[in-house]
Amino acid sequence: MALRSPYANVSRRLVTHDAASDGVRAIPEEIAVAFTYGSATFAVMMATPEDVEDHAIGFSLTEGIIDSASEIEAIEIVPHEQGVEARMILNEKRDKQLLSRRRRLAGPGGCGLCGIESLEAAVAPVRAVNAALLVDPPTIFAALRALRSGQQLNAATHAVHAAGFWSVAQNRLVALREDVGRHNALDKLAGALARAGVKAETGFIVLSSRLSIELVQKAAMIGCPMLVAVSAPTNYALRAAEAAGMTLVAVARDDSFEIFTHPQRVAMAELDETR
Repeated sequence: MALRSPYANVSRRLVTHDAASDGVRAIPEEIAVAFTYGSATFAVMMATPEDVEDHAIGFSLTEGIIDSASEIEAIEIVPHEQGVEARMILNEKRDKQLLSRRRRLAGPGGCGLCGIESLEAAVAPVRAVNAALLVDPPTIFAALRALRSGQQLNAATHAVHAAGFWSVAQNRLVALREDVGRHNALDKLAGALARAGVKAETGFIVLSSRLSIELVQKAAMIGCPMLVAVSAPTNYALRAAEAAGMTLVAVARDDSFEIFTHPQRVAMAELDETR
């Protein structure tokens, strides 16, 4: 059984002020994706059926199940009628740690926050980020343009989020992933970077969505020092980024952006600042 296409062409009727017509629209697919370690399912996400291996590896990294992609000894993507399963075999050390984690969680119900197992986990401090990154405003604007032009699935459907990684050394967007869920897109990007051997501290992540707390948490888990997003951050995300040492750039447009935390990573020497 093959994976489903990431989008489908469906019939629809277009209604305007003075006319109606039949036609076709591309819409994104959304299926259940299960992450299984050994013989037990750890989490099930609703996601776009594309780059599933990247998604599984990235989820494992950003949720702290592993510290390195090399700790996954084997991975198999298995399509099912109801969705798709990413079956992973961890090395012995990580497998024992995950088993212990499952045992500690046995009994209590989850709070339902994007797969977080408890309220304590949801409000845990974000991992500190210390990378000495420095970028100038033209680079941030270039990354935004590159993200927009690289969103092929969104160009077809106008309904998915994207996460891209800008390499400062290469001065370009080196990876981009899309999904119906903004956190899924970031997980897929994290997996793609890990598989390519790209260190997240060597650049910044640019996002098509708002900046919510889970995106700050996930970016910090892979050591990325800066997030750039087209929409505003939540206040919780801002507080967490400030404490973790992460730079948040948001409300980013073609001609402007706003820096909310740790502005020292954005080089402003060539600009006249208004007081």
